[in-house]
Amino acid sequence: MTSIGVFALQGDVREHLQALERLGVDAFGVRRPEELERCDGLIIPGGESTTMGKLARIFDLFDPLVERIHGGMPTFGTCAGMIMLAEKIEDGIIGQETFGGLDITVRRNAFGRQVDSFETDLEFADLADPVHAVFIRAPWVESGSSDVEVLATVHGGEADGRIVAVRQRHLMATSFHPEVGDDDRVHGLFVDLVKQT
Repeated sequence: MTSIGVFALQGDVREHLQALERLGVDAFGVRRPEELERCDGLIIPGGESTTMGKLARIFDLFDPLVERIHGGMPTFGTCAGMIMLAEKIEDGIIGQETFGGLDITVRRNAFGRQVDSFETDLEFADLADPVHAVFIRAPWVESGSSDVEVLATVHGGEADGRIVAVRQRHLMATSFHPEVGDDDRVHGLFVDLVKQT
């Protein structure tokens, strides 16, 4: 059975675990390096990216995560998880660390503060029908290398054309929270990626 962990030191863990379980995979929280060793793939959830980095250091999980991610373990970052997978951050705090791997630059809190949170429907690559996306203090992708595939952009409003979902080899990221609600199709794409790797 495919085993997918969810980074569980901070962030929106339970809903990701429930989505993975509905898709029939072995899903569990990852708080220690020995739990990371069980992973065929990993989800880094939404939460607070600076806190995630600090806690990963405290729990001796930071370096093992970097090693596994850069070594080819399929990893999916959502919201703060997208920031944690990015190689570069705009509007980050001084000294903010990421696990890296995705050759993108993200802008932290790009859509504004908590009060600016919103929902919209997005056309999403490889999915026939739009995805209902929930954005909460979300980042967006400022730029990416030529081998980063854009999966979704926002249409309309001041953020028109902004990139909010990407894939690069074994890595995938969304600005929004696909675990909110009962549409598991984006998680399904990640499960497929894990099975193909």
